Amino acid sequence: MSWTDHVIWWHVYPLGAVGAPIHGGFDPAVVDHPLTRLDGWLDHAIALGANGLQLGPIFASATHGYDTLDHYRIDPRLGEDADLDELVRRAHDKGLRVLLDGVFNHVAWSHPLYQQALVDGPDSAAARHFRIDWSSGEARPEVFEGHGSLVALDHGRPEVVDLVADVMRHWLRRGIDGWRLDAAYAVDPHFWARVLPQVRSEFPEATFVGEVIHGDYAHVVRESTLDSVTQYELWKAIWSSLLDRNFWELDHALRRHQGLLDTFVPMTFVGNHDVTRIASRVGQAKAVLAMTVLMTVAGQPSLYYGDEHGFEGVKEDREGGDDAVRPPLPQAPSGLSPLGRGPFGCTRRSSPYGVGILGWCAGRSRPWSSPTSGWCMPCDPRRAPRSTGTPRRCSTSSWTSLPSRAWRSVRATSLSSPTLPRPAAGRRVHLRDVSRRTRPLPAGSVEG
Repeated sequence: MSWTDHVIWWHVYPLGAVGAPIHGGFDPAVVDHPLTRLDGWLDHAIALGANGLQLGPIFASATHGYDTLDHYRIDPRLGEDADLDELVRRAHDKGLRVLLDGVFNHVAWSHPLYQQALVDGPDSAAARHFRIDWSSGEARPEVFEGHGSLVALDHGRPEVVDLVADVMRHWLRRGIDGWRLDAAYAVDPHFWARVLPQVRSEFPEATFVGEVIHGDYAHVVRESTLDSVTQYELWKAIWSSLLDRNFWELDHALRRHQGLLDTFVPMTFVGNHDVTRIASRVGQAKAVLAMTVLMTVAGQPSLYYGDEHGFEGVKEDREGGDDAVRPPLPQAPSGLSPLGRGPFGCTRRSSPYGVGILGWCAGRSRPWSSPTSGWCMPCDPRRAPRSTGTPRRCSTSSWTSLPSRAWRSVRATSLSSPTLPRPAAGRRVHLRDVSRRTRPLPAGSVEG
């Protein structure tokens, strides 16, 4: 069994979470090591039931992290390389895997390699890393999705294959466990098929997840040899069905999602650094239902920081329009308002393991629970990466109270179970069984 069979990620955008300046105002001579602030949040992730820490971009960049300047150096706005080493060590000591964000489709216009290409001309070694049109007598690089500040790499060149493979190995040697590959959809899948064997020969247990939005996910995985891709189709169906009460869309997406499992297990999510917060999209009450779907379907769930506390934020199509969905965290979890526990407010309950919303005995096809019985595996995140333990009967910590007014929407997700009993207000519903779409709610799943 691979460790990815039962991984649950807590996803953080570091530059935002530590309050680093994004749009200027940074003095590179002053290093205050803000990345170390995330050390205090590791226990928070564990209390939620996560056993993986997914970090957004941390490499030296011009502004928002996705305009890389140096793949081999931690962004000075976050600290120094040693700060990441310590964070990885502490995460591993607590049983958390670490996933880094690799931006390998493009670099910043001000990247030293691109600037060297402009100086040395079209026949230079530096120029071979980029797709540049020199026919007019001046350099006209291909850019990423119209952003003139993001210069696309030439993925058909062996120099780029070697560069990306070397960067991946560099940070895996320093202890990380895998990579999320930003904008993988913009790269020929065969590029990854050339890179990954070089990396896997030294790190066979590393995982690689591509950011893919549209298209044939299974085909991309087969052609690229990626382990997984992001499940944007299901993300859209979750919020759209809740917003419009169109559960036919959710049913269609879930059936397609189930078909993907023959090829790979997708990274599932209801929020990330690029989209409007789920609580802002559908409201606080329905955000609970979105989380219910996330944690009760097969996948590698990724919970975006703050969504567990109902953070709100709307993404806007303008410069700086992502800032609202990438906010700073308090210095420590104790600084969070207790009011924020409302949407997913059963974060601890009486579990012997302190397992929270992500530790519900979710009916996923691979990790901790049996899809045909009420038995589940102890999901202590401190042990889950390497052991699933001994089966036990689900305790009361695996239950949560749902608002009576929200029951109709939960019931609607069980499309083939139209006769599900509606519990009285205040009674508890086992979330694994609520979202089963293939069989009625089992006897005993409503607690009197």
